[in-house]
Formats: sequence, structure tokens, C-alpha cells
Amino acid sequence: MSHKSDIEIAREASKKPIQEIGTRLGISADDLLPYGHDKAKVSQGFIDSVQNREDGKLILVTAINPTPAGEGKTTTTVGLGDGLNRIGKNAMICIREASLGPNFGMKGGAAGGGYAQVVPMEEMNLHFTGDFHAITSAHSLLSAMIDNHIYWGNEQGIDTRRVQWRRVVDMNDRSLRQITSSLGGVSNGFAREDGFDITVASEVMAILCLANDLKDLEKRLGDIIVAYRRDKSPVYCRDIKAEGAMTVLLKDAMQPNLVQTLENNPAFVHGGPFANIAHGCNSVIATKTALKVADYVVTEAGFGADLGAEKFMNIKCRKAGIAPSAVVIVATVRAMKMNGGVAKADLGAENVEAVQKGCANLGRHIENVKSFGVPVVVAINHFVTDTDAEIDAVKEYVGTHGCEAVLSRHWELGSEGSEDLARKVVELADSGSANFGPLYPDEMSLFEKIETIAKRIYRADEVLADQKIRNQLREWEDAGYGNLPVCMAKTQYSFSTDPNLRGAPTGHSVPVREVRLSAGAGFIVVVCGEIMTMPGLPRKPAAENIRLNEAGQIEGLF
Repeated sequence: MSHKSDIEIAREASKKPIQEIGTRLGISADDLLPYGHDKAKVSQGFIDSVQNREDGKLILVTAINPTPAGEGKTTTTVGLGDGLNRIGKNAMICIREASLGPNFGMKGGAAGGGYAQVVPMEEMNLHFTGDFHAITSAHSLLSAMIDNHIYWGNEQGIDTRRVQWRRVVDMNDRSLRQITSSLGGVSNGFAREDGFDITVASEVMAILCLANDLKDLEKRLGDIIVAYRRDKSPVYCRDIKAEGAMTVLLKDAMQPNLVQTLENNPAFVHGGPFANIAHGCNSVIATKTALKVADYVVTEAGFGADLGAEKFMNIKCRKAGIAPSAVVIVATVRAMKMNGGVAKADLGAENVEAVQKGCANLGRHIENVKSFGVPVVVAINHFVTDTDAEIDAVKEYVGTHGCEAVLSRHWELGSEGSEDLARKVVELADSGSANFGPLYPDEMSLFEKIETIAKRIYRADEVLADQKIRNQLREWEDAGYGNLPVCMAKTQYSFSTDPNLRGAPTGHSVPVREVRLSAGAGFIVVVCGEIMTMPGLPRKPAAENIRLNEAGQIEGLF
């Protein structure tokens, strides 16, 4: 039996005018800034007007470590949101925006799949409402103003060897990872080493996603440390007077984007920090606004629970003052088999033994998420090749960990296929059993926070960090930054820093290559292993197959 492609399904969607979607949430047309007929930004005025309402219940969707077999976290998030509405609940979803670079590289779309999608998916995976362009522009403005400040006399005494602010572009381009800028003589400034990260790794992205409003945004931008003087004292963004203009560029980008699912249920799609090199969650302002207008809010955190969920709990929830009432961990039979040693080409054949062996990865994630004091349900994202015996093996294994696994067929059937999952989530969220708490207290030392995550989440034996890194952490503590959470940057494919080490490894070490202070965002970035903050394109990038057809439609993006 052949199935329609995601893009075919999306193009057949019967979308409602975005004003009608807003009306369901109590948002008047005057409080929507439409971008065409099917997407709009929500005004700060409306957001301010609902702050006295009680919060709904927050549901986090996370997953096992990603594999080439596919897990379907966003698809499950969308399907669950539709399922909650189907059983009569007032629910909406909150997800991240897609980065251009991976779309033209190898990742594909980020709007769900099958009959559990957010639309308009093509626009969402390309320019959307221009938020990422605004973030890139604001970041680039600060980069230009730093070098301009140095050129015109360097009043702040910036040591050009200690400029911390790298440049960004929203495209995978390995040739820009390390560059030399300002070549060409006196009129072009002072030559120095520089480099590019991808836009989603920008501190401006993290700040936009953690700020509560424009005033908070401007303050956080001003707190960015851009460089150090020769005496090692910090130079802030506010010292070169860039935060005001940056806020102006981000004014519209700060407003959440309202779109809809295939079943015409409301969705906020806003912000997009990567989960392996940033904190991997949609914006605080979108999530908190959703909690004021819906009884159940389904949101996701990027990659596996060892990255996205950990950062959601330890960074986003801590900063925003929110807490999940339940957590859904997405797994597939195919991914269990791959974790159990089966090659991708052989995943279609039944192999219960490999499923049982691969479930160790899922078990580790269940234990980790439970350690935050929240109830857990596993969603088995159904594939047509799954057999009853394989599904039963996953359910039996999950039962030994004190929770339930629910088969969900939202990809194939939409909300009809996610009713059972929705009912289980409501049962957990309404049970009042959540007793959420972050993994470590604010007052713990920075290195101890790194060790806590490495040992309790990754199950590492030790953290390897040279004296220079340890001294840097102590200097930040002495400067008043010791209470910040840590944002671990590592491979998404493994609990370890080796992407090829699948399953639930133990006895490994976590090498820390670099630490970065994101003073505006309010966390310390800890770069582990070989992780890159500027990805490269694969040998055959997806861009080779992307084009317009004769009807003017996009082909090859999904």
C-alpha cells in the first residue's frame, strides 16, 4: 500500500483563515498581524492582557536518541495536540521554527509528518515570518559595531585578541568556521581571527527565546559580553550602545507566530535554538502565552531527552518559572532495532531480540526524565512494518520501568490514531503526581553542574577538562556568574560524546573542549567532544534536489 508524501498531504490541507484560528483562542483580529492568510503574529498587547489568567497544564514531548530510522518527535507533538482536541480538550501546541541550513543539508522538514503536520509547511521550513533573518541581522549589527568601535579609536579598550563575539549565518558552511577578517589595509580595520556559527547557535537566538518581553529582551542583549580588555575585564554590548538598535530589529520577531495543524487546531511556532549546541526549546513567550489561552499545551524539546529535555528542565523551566505536568518520550520499534544492532537496510524484518536489546536506550531516558519528578508515558510512534510481537516487547519493557507505553498511529490516521495517547496524557497531567525539580541547585559550582549532568544523565565516569577550562569557570564564578545553569553542547546520537556509541553506554568520559559565557541568555555553554557550532553540508546536500516545478511549487524540500 502506497502512502501520500508529507508535502502531498500538506498541499491538500483545508486551512482556515488565521483570524478564525485566533478567535478560538480569544485573540481578536486587531491583535493579529497577518502574514498572508494562514499565519500571523500575536501582539504584545494581547499577551499582556492575559497575564492574570491561570496557567493550563504543560506537556513536554521528548524522545530517545535520534537514529537514521526516525523517531517522529514533532509528528507526535502535533498528533498529540490534535488528539487532545479530538477528545474534547482545549489544547494547542508550541514548537520551534526550522533552520534553513539543515533543510538544505540533510535534515528535511520540521513541521511534523503524515496526517500530523503543521501548515503551511513549505513557508515554515523556509523564510516563514522572517524571524531568523531578523536574528541574523541583529547579531550582524553587533558584529559590525564591535569592529567599528575598534576602528574609530577603541574607547572601551577592547583587546582585539579577546573579541568573543563570532559572526553568524543561517546556512551550513564549514568554510566559515574559522576566518581572518579585516584584511586589505588600514581602511578596513585591524586584522584579527574570527569565525561563524549557524544562526540557531547565536546568543541572540537564545535571548529571544528566553526573554519575557521587549524590555527584558533589551536588557539581556545589553548584558552580552562581546570582548575583554587587556586587564581581562568584560566589555558588554551596552558599552558600545548596540542593544537599542538590536531590539528594534527584533521587535516583530519577538511576537509569537500563530499557525494551524492539518485539523485546524492552533499552534505557536516561534524561536529555534539547536538542542545540541543551544538549549533546544521554543520561546518562553510563546509557551507562557499558550498556557494562558489553552488548558493543555504540548511542546517539544529537541533531539533526545539527554539534550533537549534536560535543557528544558534545567534551563527553560528554571528561567521561565514553569513546570511540566507530564512528559511523553517518543520511541519507535525501528529505532529500538537499530539501537539493538540492526542495520538500517534490515529494519523491515521482525527481530524481537534486537528490539529488546535496543530498549536499554529508552530505559535510560525514562529513568532520567523521572529523576526530575514528573510522570512519564512512552509513545510508540507506529510504522507499518512494526509487528505485534515487537510492539509488545516495547510495552513489556516499559512496564518494568514503572510506566506505560501507548501505541500511537497519528502519522497514518491523524487525531483518530492518537486518542489513546491523549487520554493517557490527560490522566497523568490531571493526577497531580508531578513534583518537578531541576537536577541541580543554582548555588552549585559550575564544574559540579557539568559533572552532575555528565554522571546522572549521560552515566559517564568522569569529566575531562584541562586547567585552563577549570580556571575560566572559577573566574566566571568570581565575577558573579556561578549561579547560571550549564548548556551542554554534544552529539545528539549518543549518551556519550561518541556518535557511534549507541544504546545505554557506561564507563565513558566526557571531554570538555571549550566553555562559553552567554551572559545575556543566562547560561554557560559547555562544548564537549567534536561537536560543531557551524555544521557542514553532506556530500550530496538536499539542496541539489530542491527546485520549482512548472506549477511554481517547491519540489525536493521534503
